[in-house]
Amino acid sequence: MSIRRGVTRLGGAWRPKHGLLAVPLAIIVAVTVIDIHTPPTIHLGPLLVAAPAITASFAGAALTGVVAALAVAAQIIVGHLHGGLMTANHQAQIVALIVIGAFLTVFRYVRDRRERRLSQVQSVAVATQHVLMRPLPERIGPLQIASAYIAAEAEAQIGGDLYAAVPAPGATRLVIGDVRGKGLSAIEEAAVLIGAFQGSAYRNLSLPGVVAHLGNSVHWNVAHLAGGEAEAAESFVTALVMDVHHDCPALSMVNCGHPPPLLLRDDRVHTLEVREPALPLGLIAPSESEYEVETFGFDVGDLLLLYTDGVVEARGRDNVFYPLVERVASWRETDPPSLVHRLHHDLLQYAGGNLGDDVAMIAIARCP
Repeated sequence: MSIRRGVTRLGGAWRPKHGLLAVPLAIIVAVTVIDIHTPPTIHLGPLLVAAPAITASFAGAALTGVVAALAVAAQIIVGHLHGGLMTANHQAQIVALIVIGAFLTVFRYVRDRRERRLSQVQSVAVATQHVLMRPLPERIGPLQIASAYIAAEAEAQIGGDLYAAVPAPGATRLVIGDVRGKGLSAIEEAAVLIGAFQGSAYRNLSLPGVVAHLGNSVHWNVAHLAGGEAEAAESFVTALVMDVHHDCPALSMVNCGHPPPLLLRDDRVHTLEVREPALPLGLIAPSESEYEVETFGFDVGDLLLLYTDGVVEARGRDNVFYPLVERVASWRETDPPSLVHRLHHDLLQYAGGNLGDDVAMIAIARCP
């Protein structure tokens, strides 16, 4: 199960309902009729500008232009019936309506064009996300998995957080990470790490070997492609690489400066802290011997939660960080989809829908 924030459709002009279109048309008819039946000394024609202004708020440029033309035509009819079409007052009103109507039409055209471009960018972002952040399978061997990704910028749909899963001998190997920074450089480093992780699957590397491979890939990419050693010293990825074993109730992991996973067992929450966390990936060109694997129990009935620091660094209206352990401990979710859904909803509600950082989360359970 994979949950992602939906894309808001912004492309193109919103097609109005007949009820909405009736509003500017009713304004034109009402102003025209009332103006015709009032003394010539009272001029209601300037009110006609409300019709194209209202139309521009919900319709496209073409319809805005049509309503503006109808407003000008109405002003001409009023001036003709009052016998003063050639007076300076009526001519000034007609010219003003033409100018304002043309301005509103051009404004709506520019806005529609911008929204179409934004829609195209969003479509590319969604396609990129599906290629880079492939949804994790709901079932891998004896494991049930659910995942979620929430981009801090809703329009971006993708950021520097990452996760992936590949097969390993007798296990499922997972990585979850968080690239320092935001923007295109963060997405590039996330793509490099995911590509290296997925590409390592066929080599059957040991867990320390995979972590060293990932560290070297990120370090080399930044040092040789993204700006040299100075840039490399400021770029890194916190990551957690884990093997969840299929044939025994255990998991093995290497933690490179990443928030520790939570293990839910018997209505209690256990934080899986390693004795010696490794350096984040990318700071150095590491060797396999620099990483120590630690093993924890993971049996049927347990529920494992992996997450990025965007979860625990989310702030509420009182500027207090999200209390992840306390929240999870108070829930009674027993399967990955329900836990991810509950956390996803509760986190957004706590932060008022405004996250300061991207969020990725994975929940795993071992099936009987």
